[in-house]
This record gives sequence, C-alpha cells and structure tokens, in this order.
Amino acid sequence: MTGPVVITRPSAQAGALAARIVALGRETVLFPLLEIHPLPDPAALRAALDELERYALVAFVSPNAIDAAFALRPRWPAGLALAVVGEGSRMALARHGVHDGNATILRPADGGRSDSQGLLETLDKAALRGREVLIIRGESGRELLADELRAAGVCVTPVAAYRRCAPALDEQRRAQLACLLETPGDWIITSSEALRNLVEMVRETAGDAGVAKMQQQHLLVPHERIAETARLLGFMNITPTGAGDEGLLAALQSRP
Repeated sequence: MTGPVVITRPSAQAGALAARIVALGRETVLFPLLEIHPLPDPAALRAALDELERYALVAFVSPNAIDAAFALRPRWPAGLALAVVGEGSRMALARHGVHDGNATILRPADGGRSDSQGLLETLDKAALRGREVLIIRGESGRELLADELRAAGVCVTPVAAYRRCAPALDEQRRAQLACLLETPGDWIITSSEALRNLVEMVRETAGDAGVAKMQQQHLLVPHERIAETARLLGFMNITPTGAGDEGLLAALQSRP
C-alpha cells in the first residue's frame, strides 16, 4: 500500500498542493517544518519600499518576500524591473496583479534552475554595474545573490521582510511525527533549512534510532542543493523533481 504524502511547507503554502495531490488519489499529511512570521518592526522594509524609484531592479527571494512587501506597498512604480528565483514567486506576483503583461519580470531562463544561481545567469550584471538593486528576503538565508552582484560592481541593498523559525514540537506534533516514522511515505522537502529542522525534531522525539528510520523515508526535493543536504544528513532514497508544484506532482505520478 502506498503511504502518505507528507507536505512540509509552511501551513499557508501547503493547501493548494495538498488539494492537487488528493485529486491524484493520494493521502496527504501536513507537517510544516518552517513557520513564517512578520517582523516585529518592519521599519527598514517600509523605508526601502518608500524609495522604490531609486532602484534599477527589485529582486525577491521567495513568495513570502513578495507578500510581505506588497502588504506594505500594494501599488508599485510602473516600469520598475522585478526579479524572482522561481515559479512560486512568479505566481505570488500574479496574485498581486503583477505579471508579464504589465511588468518586466526577470527569472531563471532554465525552469529547472529555480534558485539564486539560475537568476544570476539571467541577469545582465554589466548593465547593472554602478546601479542600485534592492533584494527583499527573509532575516536569514543564502547571501549568494547579493555577494555576486556586489562583486560585479552593483550597489546592493538587502532588506528583511519576514522571519523563519522551526515550529514548536508540542505533544501533538511529537505523536504525529512518531506515527509518520512508522509508515513509509513520500516526504516533500522544499528547503535545506526545513530538512535540518526535521532531523532535529526526529532526534528530539525518537533519538538516533528515530533518525535512522527517518533516513529510510523517500524524499522528493525540487533542487540539487536540497538533495545534497539530504545526502549529507544520511538520506539515500531521494528523488529530484522539476521546479514548482508541477514538478512535484509529475514526480509523484511517476512513482510505482
């Protein structure tokens, strides 16, 4: 019998994918490994958004960054170029009324490279040299995009829009996790940080023996960087998928 599909995205981002997986005839379990919280003081983000006209480009690292920014400034200057790293962010812009028909949206040319490196390969860094770029991101995360642009002579302003943290491991979640460890399933893992949180939760719940069981579970990951993290953490049953929900769904449908 096929086990459940465990969706580990933050709760607010899991519902649409869960519905599509259920439509395929699969059981889904929501087990968020990250929580997204607003900043206690968004003053720096608000100040950056008040000066959008000064930037040649605004880059978003995630859908959460887009939602946080548009919550503070729903209407943006016409003609301002935007950049995103993946399909989820492009769809988030569309929810706020911004799309290819009314804005310049730069994104990785290769749909399978939904990350900062893929975006960097698309950007005309020579044209941005000496100009200002705003990067809207979480409080923590990779610095690759900012570092590479600075190295190319671009004036980069990074600003935090939200914070990520591991959900509390209360008794209900401990029991749910212990049950999941006993059943082979397909775990959708969409960030390295989330996977590291999972391993720590399992260790706290069931010790090293639980970690050994978790390492036998099947992971679906949309990026090679996450797959590399998984291998370093001892996972061997890993399926790389295409980018976005479509890639995850296609991988699930190809499962025997």
